[in-house]
Amino acid sequence: MTSRTTSRARVRTPLTDLEHEVMQAVWDGGTCTVEAAHRVVSRKRNLKETTTRTLMRRLEQKGYLKHESDGRAFIYRAAEPARSLAARAVRQIIDSFCRGSVEELVSGMVEAKVLNKQDIDELETFVRNRRSGAK
Repeated sequence: MTSRTTSRARVRTPLTDLEHEVMQAVWDGGTCTVEAAHRVVSRKRNLKETTTRTLMRRLEQKGYLKHESDGRAFIYRAAEPARSLAARAVRQIIDSFCRGSVEELVSGMVEAKVLNKQDIDELETFVRNRRSGAK
């Protein structure tokens, strides 16, 4: 099995379910005001707009969001794409549970039937395309 040294990427506090919903609203919109995020999140949850505002400030403090001012309104954007955040979270799992080995993670996922044959075939195609330089 292959192994790899642990990543030096900044470890952030994991997102709660509610924080993830707010982040998803920002990722989906590219940029987002508190009001826009609140409209999205309040479809499923009974929240006050001030709660959404507090969540977004905390997400910025944690490094998940950045903002620019437009008059008195803050326009938020994600500090990084969801895909990059997910990749870093998986890297932390690999380092913590799989002794730094991607192979150990993937083989565990196959054994636990998290990945089916179609998933494995798609991953194989993706890796082959990346190796050949295709996007």
